[in-house]
Amino acid sequence: MADSSFDVVSKVDRQEVANALNQAEKELNTRYDFRGTGATIEWSGDATIVLSASAEERVRAALEVFKEKLIRRDISLKAFDAGDPASSGKVYKITGSLVQGIDSEHAKKIAKLIRDEGPKGVKTQIQGDEVRVSSKKRDDLQAVIGLLKGADFGIALQFVNYR
Repeated sequence: MADSSFDVVSKVDRQEVANALNQAEKELNTRYDFRGTGATIEWSGDATIVLSASAEERVRAALEVFKEKLIRRDISLKAFDAGDPASSGKVYKITGSLVQGIDSEHAKKIAKLIRDEGPKGVKTQIQGDEVRVSSKKRDDLQAVIGLLKGADFGIALQFVNYR
């Protein structure tokens, strides 16, 4: 019998993020407490989002609106890394970026956790920005998924290619 396996990845559906951004933009344009504050949210490059407003508390409130929309679209807040408000003339800006892929440091932590606390006979391989987990028993793979869901690595994890 061949080994069963799955991949641990950290990916965000860009279309879902774009939908959340559009919903947040509509809400910023229609809500009464954002009138006259110049609150905007927009893409800046491939994976960077810029929020701006005329006051620091309004740009923070706009960030909360965007985070709420991300949650409603089942996107983990760990996948969006927002900075602190920075003053740029009369405008305050928050720059945030989408975190995609598992860097080598996190991949090593994931592999070590599986090796130390996971079932025996489970093998891990770091393949670029993902980690492949394989075992002869599917029940062991389910146990590893439960173990990884319970651990906090500071990044959003998804489990794909379960075979």
